[in-house]
Amino acid sequence: MLEGNPGKRSLNTGEPKPEKKAPRCPAWLEDEAKKEWKRMAKQLEHLGILTEIDMAAFAGYCQAYARWKEAEEFITQHGTIVKTPSGYWQQVPQVSIAQTYLKIMNKFCEQFGLTPSARSRIVTDSGEDKQNDEMELLLVKGGAG
Repeated sequence: MLEGNPGKRSLNTGEPKPEKKAPRCPAWLEDEAKKEWKRMAKQLEHLGILTEIDMAAFAGYCQAYARWKEAEEFITQHGTIVKTPSGYWQQVPQVSIAQTYLKIMNKFCEQFGLTPSARSRIVTDSGEDKQNDEMELLLVKGGAG
């Protein structure tokens, strides 16, 4: 079972905080990867997870998704095994291709909070927290002067 911060380690309050704006979809992505980009980018931007500097990592996720989907579609149409010319049954390459890209995709999913367990470990800034920080700063400055 996953639990929040069991070691009670302090969170990194000095973490760099890039502007929370989704990067533009790269033109070189495969068409299916572009569709996944469009499907997910705004949602991740809204959550404050996807920023301009995340373009390469998010492109990697989208490209892995497109290739995984392509392999899975092949398997759906043609099955997982074929008979070789010598009469033996053999697994089609798309099975291992799908497994490979699913592993890659899942690593990116962990980074962007795209699984329930990954989301439970992500801490984002909310507007309320920012307002509280600004109020705290004003109180500290006001009290010192």
